[in-house]
Amino acid sequence: MNDFAKALDVTTSGLRAQATRLRHLAENISNADTPGYRRKLVSFETAFNADSNVSEVETSRVRLDRTSLERVFDPSHPMADESGYFDGSNVDLLIELGDAREAQRSYEANLKVFEQTRKMSSGLMELLRK
Repeated sequence: MNDFAKALDVTTSGLRAQATRLRHLAENISNADTPGYRRKLVSFETAFNADSNVSEVETSRVRLDRTSLERVFDPSHPMADESGYFDGSNVDLLIELGDAREAQRSYEANLKVFEQTRKMSSGLMELLRK
C-alpha cells in the first residue's frame, strides 16, 4: 500500500470518529430537556490496521455520564415527586456546543487533508502517465 493510500486511511478513520462524536453531541443537545437523560460520551482510541499497516482512530463504546442529574422544581410536572422535584438531565448546553465546535473543526481539518492527499495522488498519477 502506498503512502497516499495510508494517509487516506488515517484521514478517513478520523472523519468517521468525528462524525460519530458529532452524532452523539447532537443527541445530547436534542435531549437536554428530557427528564432523566444522561449525556453520552465517546472517546478516541488508536487501533492498528494490520491490512494497511497503519494506526487509525476509532471511537470507544458509548458511555453515559454518571454525574448527578439536575433536580428541577416543578410541582405541576407529571414526574414530580411529593416535594415537587423531578430529575432533569445532566446535559450542559455550553459544554455540548463547545465540544460540537471542536469536533466540527477537527472534521473539517481531516476533510482538507483528505482532499489535499487525493489531489497530490491524482497529480502524481498524471505525472507517471507522461
